[in-house]
Amino acid sequence: MSWAEPVTRKGWTLLAAVLGSSIVFLDSTVVNVALPRIGQELPAMLFGVLEGQSYIYNGYLLTLSALLILAGALSDYYGRRRMFIVGLLGFGVTSAACGLAPNVEALVLMRVLQGAMGAMLIPGSLAIIRSAFEGEEQGRAFGLWSGASAGTTILGPFVGGLLVDTLSWRVAFLMNVPLVAIALWAAVRHVRESRDEEATGSFDWLGAAVVALGVGGLAFGTIYGQQREWQDRLAFVALGVGTVATVAFPFLMRRAAHPLVPLSLFRSRNFTVTNLSTLVIYGSLYVNFYYMPLFLHGTLGYSAAAGGLAGVPASLLLALFSARSGALAARYGPRWFMAVGPVLMSLGVFWLSRLPADSQPWLLRPSDPASMVPPMSYVVDVLPAMLMFGVGLMLVVAPLTTALMTSVPAHQAGLASSINNAISRVGPQIVGAIVFVAITSSFYQGLSARVPGLDQSQPDVRHQISPLNPPPEGTPPQLAAAAREASADAFHLAMKVGASLLVVGGLINGLGIRKQEPLNQPTAARVVP
Repeated sequence: MSWAEPVTRKGWTLLAAVLGSSIVFLDSTVVNVALPRIGQELPAMLFGVLEGQSYIYNGYLLTLSALLILAGALSDYYGRRRMFIVGLLGFGVTSAACGLAPNVEALVLMRVLQGAMGAMLIPGSLAIIRSAFEGEEQGRAFGLWSGASAGTTILGPFVGGLLVDTLSWRVAFLMNVPLVAIALWAAVRHVRESRDEEATGSFDWLGAAVVALGVGGLAFGTIYGQQREWQDRLAFVALGVGTVATVAFPFLMRRAAHPLVPLSLFRSRNFTVTNLSTLVIYGSLYVNFYYMPLFLHGTLGYSAAAGGLAGVPASLLLALFSARSGALAARYGPRWFMAVGPVLMSLGVFWLSRLPADSQPWLLRPSDPASMVPPMSYVVDVLPAMLMFGVGLMLVVAPLTTALMTSVPAHQAGLASSINNAISRVGPQIVGAIVFVAITSSFYQGLSARVPGLDQSQPDVRHQISPLNPPPEGTPPQLAAAAREASADAFHLAMKVGASLLVVGGLINGLGIRKQEPLNQPTAARVVP
């Protein structure tokens, strides 16, 4: 299909899809840096400060992860445009409610609902692109989608830091409303309806309940377990329920007359390999994106805005060149892009494992123009890592999306996208939980080695001196210095684990991905004008 006559429709369709998914990814990161200010300014009736902050952040991620596969199946069954518009309306309303929340409890409730609405937008946006574009144009469109989505994820902490420092934490939520309005207008006016025309039976609500229980149980168990340092039995119960539901799910799908997830999807080699590499690569990304801001801000003393700005070079490379790498992957095949990209990313992550504990902080303040200039320690210790990481990310993100979306028939595009997105969210949480145990153990072992006779069983030590966080005021200088050095050791371990996972992901892609023709099937995924 040429861009000549339908350029306006195609452009608005792409804009709607990109905006719809980007606000979901942005809200998963931009709120992080706003949590301390929310805890200071917003009253709470039922939750403590730290508990409320945790629910604000994780409540969103929990419903988003648990409902992704259900949302993708609903989009294929009832229509991608229809469900996308419902998701946009819901996300806009809940974002406004979050920004106007009178207390912590109301904000937690709205964040849970906001995550549920966001689950409708991610798989629907990719399926809409799949239906509107073909061939190399499709690869370029996937590249733009991937670049914008990943770029907003990386830029989220910086944007959030600026909003919190200059305006209010409420703007972090309210800024979604005009973005939703633009995407909604474009979707209503220009996006064509498409659905799975082979879905003629009843919807598999039992399968939807089981998969939501499985994904939600695993997500909640890992999140809650980390919060409670694996001292609460509820985390293990949730993990057990999630594991049982996940194991039972394929047997249920085999027996269902109209299964929510047809097992025939996994007969596609590229679909299976892409999801496996997604688990490993996004596990590394979770470790890197979680621990790097903590180390820069909590241990080295970077300001909130500077900690977010540190990752901007990688996001710029992704935003500028992701469309090109997506088009090249569509033309030549995604295999070598997906193999080389993670290896380059691993070099950048490994570079961060040499970041010293006495590295000079970047104290960027909006009111001080001179503070915009980064210190030499950032130029030497962080910037090269971000550039290497960004080049690798640019090579892998769009080709991975292209490989995924061309590995299945078009009528299953929404479901395929939702499965991959669920893996990219729950899998990394599990990887992060394992790494959390290793990081915590490394930190307290290093602290004991540097401060002989320290009794870690004392509540004050375990609750006030924690990995990658600044010790409270009044901490003895020897203990504060030891905590800083132990945090650096723990951070180095996390980066080495992240780099190793990326190498494994590159090997999986290099050995497993095969070039194939795009599986466009307009008769199966009929586009309705």
